[in-house]
Amino acid sequence: MYLSISPRKKGTAYLSIQKRYWDVKTKSRTSTTIESLGYLDDLKKEYDDPITHFRAVAKQMTADEETERKISVELDMEEELPEDAPGTKNFGYALPMKIYHELWLDDFFKRKMVCENFEFNTNSIMLLLVISRILSPGSKKNAFENKDRYFERFDFTLDDVYRALSHFAKISAELQQTMYDRVKKKYGSDTSVVYYDVTNYYFEISKPDENRKYGKAKQNRKKPIIQMGLAMDTDGIPLHYKLFPGNKLDKETFRSVIGEVKLNYNTGRIIVVADMGIITGDNIHYLVGNKPDKPLNGYVFSFSVRGGTAVFKKYVLDENDYKDEKGEPVNADTEFKIKSRVIARDINVTMQDGSISKKTVYEKQIVFWNRKYAVKAQAERAEMLEKAAKLIADPKKYTKATSYGAAAYVNNIDYDKETGLVKGEDGKMLTLNTEKIEEDQKYDGYYSIVTSELHMSDNQIIDTYRGLWEIEETFKITKQELSARPVYVSDYDHIDAHFLICFISLTIIRIMQKVTGKQYSAEKIIKCLNKIECMNMKENIYLFGYRSKIAEVLGKAFNINFKRKYMKLIDIKKFLGDVKK
Repeated sequence: MYLSISPRKKGTAYLSIQKRYWDVKTKSRTSTTIESLGYLDDLKKEYDDPITHFRAVAKQMTADEETERKISVELDMEEELPEDAPGTKNFGYALPMKIYHELWLDDFFKRKMVCENFEFNTNSIMLLLVISRILSPGSKKNAFENKDRYFERFDFTLDDVYRALSHFAKISAELQQTMYDRVKKKYGSDTSVVYYDVTNYYFEISKPDENRKYGKAKQNRKKPIIQMGLAMDTDGIPLHYKLFPGNKLDKETFRSVIGEVKLNYNTGRIIVVADMGIITGDNIHYLVGNKPDKPLNGYVFSFSVRGGTAVFKKYVLDENDYKDEKGEPVNADTEFKIKSRVIARDINVTMQDGSISKKTVYEKQIVFWNRKYAVKAQAERAEMLEKAAKLIADPKKYTKATSYGAAAYVNNIDYDKETGLVKGEDGKMLTLNTEKIEEDQKYDGYYSIVTSELHMSDNQIIDTYRGLWEIEETFKITKQELSARPVYVSDYDHIDAHFLICFISLTIIRIMQKVTGKQYSAEKIIKCLNKIECMNMKENIYLFGYRSKIAEVLGKAFNINFKRKYMKLIDIKKFLGDVKK
């Protein structure tokens, strides 16, 4: 604290005692008035030297305040823990809770709750489920049983949690749109390029049902699955998701999700980036419209070299026009080469009456080769060929599942319908498919991308496509760090609510990464927040024992002080209250 001497129009100075503090909103140091003293001329009538006197007063007030911050605590080294001592409490949850409130999720759930006759707080339930999903993912029951790990007052029952899930599923679509609007205003969102991909989640159930069906599982598990289509913005922030039955093909989910993004998110023209599982004539035509020379929206899709036409494969293997990274002609020592062309390509489009019509699109085809990828492909094939040789030598040791991969290089392979064991087709001998081996070897290290964006350079297109790894990492975070699988709820609306919780949690994690310049992985951030814990020492004084560079970066980015070693319970609650503002 200090004495402030402010000149006034009357010609005499005005005295007051001020206190400096850090303003979180303006991110700057400022002052506030602690006590107004009066005009200097008036104070001279009472004090011989008002300035000297009140400077001493301000100094003493500072000393008194510092004394109040210092507390003497007597510790009995023989003291035992009380029965059922709660252990540590997490304090790192302050960060995801801050973002939760900055996205106005509390306001959204409170408004929606008014429309229902609930005897419990749905916002409080969602807050617990999101925090738990980020920090200690598990079942809803597990989240409820560990609610005392946090300082929040979670006043509801486990039955209330399950009742709330149906409500969350009902408002899921509206919430996603609301979140996007808030993310865009608070943190910024670029949707000029939208990344799209599909993954699936398995369920520990013995039989499929209306939505959980057998399909092409990403993990090759023989379990019923649900498909999820997810769209993300250019920074990797989730935009929109939608669930589909497990037997829905990846390419069949595309128009539904992208259509809802276009309709509900006011994105304007977008360029959609996706892998080859999405590329169909129907999906391309859906994006570009009926004027191929002026596409309504754009695409950057990976394109199968081995699955291409004979004409395309000939173009890929033709060494003419390839250049290295510097634009120079290639030679035997070249590590990377690239070429491109613009062509008119006919695609098959399904019309409203079910008939197939040919449409023409103008696209750029980019082909590149990387020696590192070629060596990797050769090593992977060598493993498959070794496995194929063992399969041919002793087929009874293999089933359809265990022969996966190697079976592609074996002639006459078939499987027993009852046992699933490998056998020769119609009693024929199993032999190595040398023709397929030679054909596949030709294309080792080659990759291709097709795009409607003819004006973009080859490097721009490749860089744009490389951003697709963000969505692959997103699915990895969802499945590993957030443990979205297996799913422990069975009713479909509860399943939908489960993935909504994962979606909110994922968005919050991605915002943490974006604001901190993507310095740290989701795994490192979550580990850090879990370590920011405290324990009650004595008389409502809590001791903190963790500090790290990641914690400091996160704290600085979001104006949260994770450096305190001691805090009173009243100060902790005030701090957490301020986080929610």
